[in-house]
Amino acid sequence: MTTSEHGLTRRQFGAGAVALASVLASAGRAMSEVTMPAIDTHAHVFHRGLKLAPGRRYAPDYDAPLDLYLQQLDRNGMTNGVLVQPSFLGTDNSYLVDCLKAAGGRLRGIAVIDPAVPAEELAALDRAGVVGIRLNLVGQTLPDLAAPEWKALLASVKSLGWQVEIQRNASDLAMLAPQLLDRGITVVLDHFALPDPKLGVADPGFQGVLKLGATRNVWVKISAPYRNGAAGESFAKEAYPLLRTACGLDRLLWGSDWPHTQFEATQTYEKNRRFLDEIVPDKGERAQVLASPFQLFRF
Repeated sequence: MTTSEHGLTRRQFGAGAVALASVLASAGRAMSEVTMPAIDTHAHVFHRGLKLAPGRRYAPDYDAPLDLYLQQLDRNGMTNGVLVQPSFLGTDNSYLVDCLKAAGGRLRGIAVIDPAVPAEELAALDRAGVVGIRLNLVGQTLPDLAAPEWKALLASVKSLGWQVEIQRNASDLAMLAPQLLDRGITVVLDHFALPDPKLGVADPGFQGVLKLGATRNVWVKISAPYRNGAAGESFAKEAYPLLRTACGLDRLLWGSDWPHTQFEATQTYEKNRRFLDEIVPDKGERAQVLASPFQLFRF
């Protein structure tokens, strides 16, 4: 990454929160997006040689390697990215860690963790650039977060300053998220919080997510509208202003969801990046959505 490509060098990124605050404050003065950090908060990398998790619901028949993802970032003017451990790889985060190290600080990671994971493994993940754990609970039995092993893991998550990212239908989030918030843990909700596609913004679960915005400790990814049914793009356009009001612009995150597993035939990185322009037409707002993950993901 060079200054001419993205407007900020890695050394400038390292200046931290003070520098970012100054940049964000300038967004309203019609700054060009390319002068600010632009962070893709949701993508996956993998290849067919990796060991797959037992009981997986899906396995890709193609490779999505690190170098190809980095090309997507460069082509679309993104300065940084976040790699999310795909569910079909289970709790073996070794490829994720290898990619984070190879990227030299440009990327951060969200891992999938067994609740009984040793503390030293969490510490090693933290050193590698992992900043949270993922609970992909779609089609799964909900975990008992009050069980001793979960209480211990969540205490470690809080101690590390990590986030918990949840992928689950909105109707269950109103029950799950408060259990994490009560422990002082930052919560990130995937893909517009996955309301019932038939109900959209009228889904009581989605309305419950909007109420959680008042905690200021819930972030929502405005990503992968296609995972919200055939009318997902229309829903996203309705949902964005509601989420902006309820959660705050600085609590919304954009993610490409590359390589769009199970939707590869209809989706591309470029298409999803362009759709962000549709739901957030104001350039200053859009710049802030792309830049605000800087601190959350500890860039």
